[in-house]
Amino acid sequence: MKKIAILPTLFTLGNGVCGFAAIAFASKITPSYPINDLDHAYYFFYAGWFIVAAMVFDAFDGFVARLSRTASEFGGQLDSLCDAISFGAAPAFLLLRLGQDWQAPAVRNMVPIIAALYMVCAILRLARFNVENSPDPLAHKRFKGLPSPAAAGCLATLAMLRGQTPEILSEYNSFLHNFVDYAAPLGALLVALLMVSRVGYPHVTKQLLRGRRHFSYIVRIVFVVFLIVLLQNLALQHVALIVVFWGYTLYFLGRHLVLRGLSTRRAPTASPGVDEPLPR
Repeated sequence: MKKIAILPTLFTLGNGVCGFAAIAFASKITPSYPINDLDHAYYFFYAGWFIVAAMVFDAFDGFVARLSRTASEFGGQLDSLCDAISFGAAPAFLLLRLGQDWQAPAVRNMVPIIAALYMVCAILRLARFNVENSPDPLAHKRFKGLPSPAAAGCLATLAMLRGQTPEILSEYNSFLHNFVDYAAPLGALLVALLMVSRVGYPHVTKQLLRGRRHFSYIVRIVFVVFLIVLLQNLALQHVALIVVFWGYTLYFLGRHLVLRGLSTRRAPTASPGVDEPLPR
């Protein structure tokens, strides 16, 4: 290996740096801090946003590699190593901080196990992706299993909701605090299993932007973007991101289960073989 693509490599390394920054901010969170302690709350907030920033770098490195026609095996391996940090280790470590307020020892001891399972599933997901897919970004039109950035986004948005509750919801601080405490471990367990599953998930950017579409399709995209911007202006950007990541995760899981149920019902019953006696 004598030459590497500079710009895609820098974007990929930016992904890894953001993952490391998320771990650094999460490490500053101490157990049993007051709900209204803004310093600790912002640590959750920034850790979550650095994971989201890692997703932006992860999306752009493939885009730049495709434009410059510099996709390579080196770039694919480097991308997976950085993804293991940003979408494997960083969300798992953030989950440890989200679950450290549990008083029951049995439940508190389960959170590290779920966090370790999440990280292991993310690494397995990335390794399987490397084996089964081409390094060419154009080949990645559909994923087998939940993509690791989407799984990390599910946990990051919960941390952001916990970290900086908007002023409009300030009276529900305690409720949201408890909600995240319950939702984070259960959600992490769900997305960990989905990452190593065979549930089909589309590549969002390629599904949205490729080819020609009807006018109504453009109207729906504009409406969704407008809704996200509106929620952000209402200081509810965390809610918008939660809807995006968890909606993507749960919608295609539900769609897979429905289609599988329909195919099972329509499957014809096997006829008896030639040498098998007919039932009397």
